[in-house]
Amino acid sequence: MSKTIAQKIIASHLVSGDMTPGGQVALRIDQTLTQDATGTMAYLEFETMGIPRVRTELSVAYVDHNTLQCGFENADDHRYLQTVAAKYGVRFSRPGNGICHQVHLERFGIPGKTLIGSDSHTPTSGGLGMLAFGAGGLDVAVAMGGGAYYITMPKMYKVNLTGTLQPGVTAKDISLEILRILSVKGGVGAIIEWGGPGVRELTVPQRATITNMGAELGATTSIFPSDEQTRKFLEAQGRGDAYIPLESDPDAVYDLEITIDLSALKPMIACPHSPDNVVAVETLSSVKVDQVCVGSCTNSSLQDMLKVAAMLKGKAIAPGVSLSVSPGSRQVLSMLADCGALADILDSGARLLECACGPCIGMGFSPNSQGVSLRTFNRNFLGRSGTRDGQVYLVSPETAVASALTGYISDPRAFVSPVEYEVPAVFKVDDSGVLMPLPEGNDGEVLRGPNIKEFPKSKPFADSLRAELVLKVGDNITTDHIMPAGAKILPYRSNIPYLSNFCFEVCDPAFPARAKKAGDGIVVGGSNYGQGSSREHAALVPMYLGVRCVIAKSFARIHVANLINAGILPLTFQNSEDYDWVSQGSRLSMDNIRASMEQGTLTIRDEETGKTFVAVCDLTQRQRAILLAGGLLNYTKDGGQ
Repeated sequence: MSKTIAQKIIASHLVSGDMTPGGQVALRIDQTLTQDATGTMAYLEFETMGIPRVRTELSVAYVDHNTLQCGFENADDHRYLQTVAAKYGVRFSRPGNGICHQVHLERFGIPGKTLIGSDSHTPTSGGLGMLAFGAGGLDVAVAMGGGAYYITMPKMYKVNLTGTLQPGVTAKDISLEILRILSVKGGVGAIIEWGGPGVRELTVPQRATITNMGAELGATTSIFPSDEQTRKFLEAQGRGDAYIPLESDPDAVYDLEITIDLSALKPMIACPHSPDNVVAVETLSSVKVDQVCVGSCTNSSLQDMLKVAAMLKGKAIAPGVSLSVSPGSRQVLSMLADCGALADILDSGARLLECACGPCIGMGFSPNSQGVSLRTFNRNFLGRSGTRDGQVYLVSPETAVASALTGYISDPRAFVSPVEYEVPAVFKVDDSGVLMPLPEGNDGEVLRGPNIKEFPKSKPFADSLRAELVLKVGDNITTDHIMPAGAKILPYRSNIPYLSNFCFEVCDPAFPARAKKAGDGIVVGGSNYGQGSSREHAALVPMYLGVRCVIAKSFARIHVANLINAGILPLTFQNSEDYDWVSQGSRLSMDNIRASMEQGTLTIRDEETGKTFVAVCDLTQRQRAILLAGGLLNYTKDGGQ
């Protein structure tokens, strides 16, 4: 039977399950990655499992999120991660070595392999032909222990690219165009394969920009063929032996096909406050710009930075604009310095930031109040920048630089004719920023600081639940709404009790106190609940606060898995109109939970009005067992697979 690229990799890694869309499949995982904002909790979970050594082919712990050290908390987490990685067989990428997705692409990604990471943008490595998934920390911990990764078998979508990108139009514009077409919900339940004749000219960094932004579509992952471009990239990194050719069969069948003519594509821009709020750049030429940020895991490759340097060379940024540049890795920064491009960037008046996530997660360089900030990042959710009323737009590096030079949102085609730059055939390789673990059998000491607290304990599900509806929210609630990031909060990712004080702060600052007072609680949400980051804290913290159940119109893939892993029951309204009449503060009850889980529907009663509605309980047998055990950690410790 003919197969897509993803189906070929799934078939070669299938541990169990049915590859029919909608069935559950368990996959063998070759590689894992973690980053420090989610990694501390993932390794606490791994330690709890009592497994002496990771069992993957490769696992890497990166420090790239919490690099702003305003107190001891982040430094203590870094020390913990370094020592726990050394003990359990994990490589450790030191602070300053670069953003996990950029470094993994450069140094570790292998076509045809599977990768899961505790970061939603792990699909970046799909630009190399990897099958790479974002996942919750618990799922990553289980995979490090040799366990399978369970997903619902996705549908297969294909985007066919025709034509050629015109000067000033970029891979980022392709990403924004597909978001305009499909929306942030359009990829849910699907793997997106990119193909067509237009793919041949896209370099691996360009492809990685597209697969990175695929997370904003809600897609399970995105993937490109492994071809001549892949071989050239791997050879430039001194890793040519990792190359294998990989493409879909000519007669592979897709559930949806979309064609984008690259020749007709214009520079695009995502307006506040959603990545799919996309229009052409040329329509916003009257908008004054306060801040511009170039970097993040989406657009921080050497190719991107060389284009930025070429556009800035001999020019100065507009007086009213603050421009930051964040190279994605130490390799990129070092090569920029060696060739003189870094001087061209700095001479323009730009500010150089660390090779880290930085402003993308609100870790410094927040815009002024009501400031317009153009960013080459992947998300522009309300408040994510660290400024509650910041107006954040998503753009390509070319649009970013053109706008920084004029002080207004500017179409880069007026500045590009075309920009001349040359990407070296051989990259500078220095892996000294990645520390190897101790040899097997060495019992290294794991160092924990006072901010690192125990993993919170969940409780098994009883057969009935009576609980207050402690919060009702609308559509497209992100994990940034549920558990905000930013410089003030991120240092407490390993301290769930303290972190809980900020849960749903964006929606309702009174939520934590109300949830604690209620004891058991229920949250109601609209469509696409939990979109965005893979952060399992958006499930662990509500669980710590007593939330037992979330009822929504629909869920984002990673978040619903995290809820189940945390022992929180996810339900969907059978009739979406029932969402309208349930109200915050009501007491809801449900009985015969175990039998209802088996049947697939559950009747919920408002104890004050007597009204009832039906919720769908769409769970696999394994997911039901996890919930009844009180979460994945309990389930795994009890011998579950």
